[in-house]
Amino acid sequence: MGGVNPYIKAPDVKPATRRYKITFHVLETKETKVFEVDPAKIPYGRTGQPGSILDIALGGADVDLEHSCGGVCACSTCHVIVRQGLASCSKATVDEEDMIDTARGVEMESRLACQCVPDGTQDVVIEVPAWNKNMVKEGH
Repeated sequence: MGGVNPYIKAPDVKPATRRYKITFHVLETKETKVFEVDPAKIPYGRTGQPGSILDIALGGADVDLEHSCGGVCACSTCHVIVRQGLASCSKATVDEEDMIDTARGVEMESRLACQCVPDGTQDVVIEVPAWNKNMVKEGH
């Protein structure tokens, strides 16, 4: 699923122009995956803002990141914590901040993966909280 939420203001995004690395620490599985983002391949998929953490996780890095609303900033299931490189990410909109307020375990570095778009000026480290997984899923 993908698309655009017509009821929110899209984030002001500065797209990446150079390669950078994004590291995903998935706490539920204790998996760490490092992925090199190639700006020429953005968008990697159709979910979330083009070049967003969610777009990269699902379409490029093969990291299973929850996204119940399809990546349109209408829920908080793609809540992640940006442990490194937050300064290189697009600024959170008021709509994103409102959605983050509904998430569990919010920290100052919390973002919605569908809205957070790194600009490629530095490497990024993402922590995927264990409790953000939807335990009821359809089979593949």
